[in-house]
Amino acid sequence: MTQDSASNGDETATGIEDRTPDEMDLEELREEIETIDQEIVELIAQRTYVADTIAAVKDEKDLPTTDEKQEEQVMERAGQNAEQFDVDANLVKAIFRLLIELNKVEQRESR
Repeated sequence: MTQDSASNGDETATGIEDRTPDEMDLEELREEIETIDQEIVELIAQRTYVADTIAAVKDEKDLPTTDEKQEEQVMERAGQNAEQFDVDANLVKAIFRLLIELNKVEQRESR
């Protein structure tokens, strides 16, 4: 996906969304999924890096690992974002719950 298509949200890199199923090649669709999967992993890595930095700040300031209010805000945003993109909010929240739990485990292990 190009930077322009990723940032403006108006078009996809390959224009797949503008075509009907009979105009799509299965291999092309699988390549698109592969690209999206790679981008998802990259975003998870970026999120993990920021979460690790937050953990270091918490440790430095002797703050607790868990911040339930912040977790609730993250979950609320996840649900709102899911609705905005017409994705199952429960599924998105489950993914974010997993990400939060993984970050908390890492934070506990680093203390």
